[in-house]
Amino acid sequence: MERTEAAKPGRTARESFSAALLALITCQVGLHACTQGVRMAAPLQALGAGQGEWSVGVLLALFAVFPALLAVAAGRMADRHGYHRPVHLAGTLSLLGALAAAVSGHYLVLCLAAAMCGAGSGFGMVAIQRTGGRLAHDRTERMRIFSWIALAPAVAGLIGPLLAGTLIDALGFRAAFAALAVLPAATLVVAQAVPRETGRVADAAAARPRPAWELLRDTRFRRLLFINWLVSASWDVFGFALPIVGHAHGLSASAIGGVLAAYAMASMGVRLLIPLLAHRLSRRLMMVGALSAVAFVYAAFPLLQGAWAMGVAAAVLGLALGTIQPAILASVHDIAPPERQGEAMAVRSMSVHLSMALTPLLFGVAGSAIGAATLFWLMAAALGAGGWQARAMGSADESTRGENR
Repeated sequence: MERTEAAKPGRTARESFSAALLALITCQVGLHACTQGVRMAAPLQALGAGQGEWSVGVLLALFAVFPALLAVAAGRMADRHGYHRPVHLAGTLSLLGALAAAVSGHYLVLCLAAAMCGAGSGFGMVAIQRTGGRLAHDRTERMRIFSWIALAPAVAGLIGPLLAGTLIDALGFRAAFAALAVLPAATLVVAQAVPRETGRVADAAAARPRPAWELLRDTRFRRLLFINWLVSASWDVFGFALPIVGHAHGLSASAIGGVLAAYAMASMGVRLLIPLLAHRLSRRLMMVGALSAVAFVYAAFPLLQGAWAMGVAAAVLGLALGTIQPAILASVHDIAPPERQGEAMAVRSMSVHLSMALTPLLFGVAGSAIGAATLFWLMAAALGAGGWQARAMGSADESTRGENR
C-alpha cells in the first residue's frame, strides 16, 4: 500500500489491503448513518415541538452548509496529517452532535447537532476518499476501491433512518439519538485498522497553504466539477420532481416509493458489479455513456405513464448515476497533484454540499414557474452539455495498460 506501514507479521499484503478497505467502508457507514439518522429525526422532533416549515428548512440546510464551509480545511488536514487525525475529529464531532440531541430537544440544540453531524460526516468523507485512492496500486484497482466506497452512503442511508425511526416509535427521540451516537463511536474504534502513513505527505511548498482555487486552473478538474454538479443536481431534480409528476399521473404514495426503491436498488447493484469489470471499463466512456443515458431518461420521463414505466426509467437512472460516481472520484484523485489530493476531494465535496443546500431551492422556484416537465427537459439539455465535456476530457485510460505492467 502506497505510503503506509508494512503489513503486520503473519498477514499477507492482500489481507492487510482488504482489512484496510473494509475499515474505510465501515468508518464511512458509521459517520454517514449517524448523520442520516439525525437528519430524519431532528426535523420530526422540531415539528413535534411546534416549529414551522421555515425553521425545519434551516435545520436541514445546516447538514449541508457546514460540510461545504469546512471541506477545504478537511482536505488540507488529510494532506498534511494523513487519515487518522481528520477521521478522529469527524467521529468526535458526530458523536457529540448526536449526544447533544439526546440530552436536549430544544430547537437550537438540534441545529447544533445538525451542524456537528454534517461537519463530521463531511470531514470524514474527504479523508476516507483520499486514503482509499492512495491504497490502490494502479488505476484499475482505484476504480474498484471507489466503487466499494461509493456503496457506503447507500448502506448508511438504510441503516441510519431505519434505526432512528424504529427507536423513535418504540422508545422516543432521546433513545434514538443516543443509539445513533454509537455509530460514530464505532468509527473511532474501527479507524485504528487503517494503516498509518509513514511521514508527512505534504512537501515544504504545500506546508504553506495555497488557495484552493488554484486547482481550478486545470481544465480537466473544472470539467470534472461541472460533471459532478450535474450528477448531484440530477438526483435533486429527480427527488423534487418525481412526487409532482407521479401525483399528476395519479400514482399512489406507495407506487412513488417503489419508483424511488428501483433507483436505489439499481444504484447499489451497479456499484457491486463495477469491481468485477473495472479492468474492462474506460472512465471516459463510462462518464459519457452515463450522462447520455440520464439525459435520455430525463427527456422521456414526463411522457411516461404508469408506475412500471417510471420504475424502469428510475432503474436506468440508478445504473447510470451509480456508475459515474466512482469514475469521477478516481479521476479527481489522478488529476490532482499527490500533495493536494485531499484538497481536490474537498473542493469536489464542497461543490456537492453547496448543490445540496441551494439546488432544491432553485428547482422549487423554477418548478413552480415552468412546471416539473420543463424542468426535466432543461436538465436533459444540461446533461447533454455534460456529456460533451466528458468527451472533451480525452481518455487518460490509455495509460492504464502501461501503468499496470
